[in-house]
Amino acid sequence: MTKFSLSALLLVLLSPQGSAFAPITFSSTPTTSTTTCPSCRRTTQCSLSTRFAEAETTSATTVSSSSSSSSSSSSSSSSEQSQVLASSTATVASPAATSSPSTPAAKSNEPRKRILNEPALWEYNFGLQDPQLTLPHGITARVTPPETFTITDEQIRTLEEDGVVLIRSVFDADWVNYLRSATGHQVSNPHFWAFAGTASKLYDYIQRNIWQTNKAFADFYYHSAMGHVLAQCGRTSEIRISTDLLMVNPNKGFKWHQDNQNGPITWDEGIRFWITMDETPADYGAPVYLKGSHRNTVVDEQAVFVDIEMNGLEEYKDQWLSFRTMPGDMLIWHPRTIHKVDGPSDGIWTSYRRVLGGTAAKAGSLYHDKRGTGGVLSDLGRHGLEDGEKLSSPFFPMVYPQFDRMEAAARDDGSVGRDPRDIVAKIGGLAGKASGEKFASFFKVLGSQAK
Repeated sequence: MTKFSLSALLLVLLSPQGSAFAPITFSSTPTTSTTTCPSCRRTTQCSLSTRFAEAETTSATTVSSSSSSSSSSSSSSSSEQSQVLASSTATVASPAATSSPSTPAAKSNEPRKRILNEPALWEYNFGLQDPQLTLPHGITARVTPPETFTITDEQIRTLEEDGVVLIRSVFDADWVNYLRSATGHQVSNPHFWAFAGTASKLYDYIQRNIWQTNKAFADFYYHSAMGHVLAQCGRTSEIRISTDLLMVNPNKGFKWHQDNQNGPITWDEGIRFWITMDETPADYGAPVYLKGSHRNTVVDEQAVFVDIEMNGLEEYKDQWLSFRTMPGDMLIWHPRTIHKVDGPSDGIWTSYRRVLGGTAAKAGSLYHDKRGTGGVLSDLGRHGLEDGEKLSSPFFPMVYPQFDRMEAAARDDGSVGRDPRDIVAKIGGLAGKASGEKFASFFKVLGSQAK
């Protein structure tokens, strides 16, 4: 019987695909700096400032104040939609003709320095966190209806046919700066649930179900146009958050894979999303997709890693769709669409690639108990739902057409979150041989880096 230690399983709880990790190390003394920390504003001996002092000054792109605005009173015009569609067209690239994104040819003799350092063990926090940010556009938290942003029929068809679509400038400079501020606060005040992914150096910072612990991200879901965009893409009347991730700088990258950590829903009940806060580097950091691969019938539904040379993927393996995302963009794709993300060749980020992503559930979704499979790792809350019941719970909050006040109140009083009892019960099902073989697919994904 294949067995996995509890420590190995804990390492995958917060990773997007549950991949293998480098050994965990901790510094024995706090890192200090005399630069101003944007979180606590201390200017001397601040252990947080070293990790985030350059957050905005060294970010890859400064958001233009003229970015398209998503507001509750208006949506994009038909001419704006045409421009968005034109700028969203992806490059179809065959690896035979176009190489995988690579690092810049120019080399510097000076060593590259990480923009973020790993938090010290004592810096991690527990419980609910509230950055107390002001929402953009005069929005009153938990009162103002969510904003809207109209997309085109062609964009919807692109998603359905290609398995992925890029929608430009869904969020304006105000929203991007809001998300950056929320992320800055989170990185400067790391939560315990980010420990595994961060300490393992999988990401500079990564945390699953960020909305459950950080109020700023919950408010973003409740009031931004995200839900409206996803509802249009999914041709659905309702959107709930199944699971989400705050991801800052993927150090190791991910090889070709399909998304398995979608929460307790099926492939067709879910829709994947990425909301970008920075311009992605030209050579790495953004997903590359196999066009139309969501229609393949050969990749096992429990698999994460995908060998694109396997029989049955011939029509997809040379059809690469690559995107360079900008601040405020949304990437949306089908969970089965095969894709990869390259990290920097040396595993060091000198700029930011901050992304809020996850899986949304469409109207009519049911709860599927995924115990015994790797998919259970994105469903560790004590919500009480049984297999086959309607996915209706504060643990999977509605964000479109309108957030639910009772669900929001449950989140605010701490009733929503992971529970140690469920973690033990649900992960225990992975100990069997069959589950172990499926779970092992996670460990093949890690390590796609620019050449």
